[in-house]
Amino acid sequence: MPRIVAVSHTPDDATRAPVAAERLVEGTPLQAVANAYSTQDARFHCGVWEGGVGTWRVHYTEHEFCHLLSGRVRLRGDDGSEVLLEAGQSFVVPAGFTGTWEVLETARKLYAIYEPGD
Repeated sequence: MPRIVAVSHTPDDATRAPVAAERLVEGTPLQAVANAYSTQDARFHCGVWEGGVGTWRVHYTEHEFCHLLSGRVRLRGDDGSEVLLEAGQSFVVPAGFTGTWEVLETARKLYAIYEPGD
């Protein structure tokens, strides 16, 4: 029988790493990811992420549900769309979204990612 997996709200055991230089737009943000669960086929993942102030380019090939535990972020689409999100809000970033992810105040989120197959 499958076991229930608790998802921590803090990435304390995660390694902090900078955003990849080729994606960086502004700042020197560090990120931490503590993945709590992945399916055997590696198409579904969930856990907690934390990121420092800065801006970087994103291109989503996966669908991601997020719930902000703390901080403020702004997502800007290459199509000109923009959304400002803060602690307590939930949102979905669909596969195919391209643009920038900007952390305005150090942010922490719970995430659930689904990676569609070919």
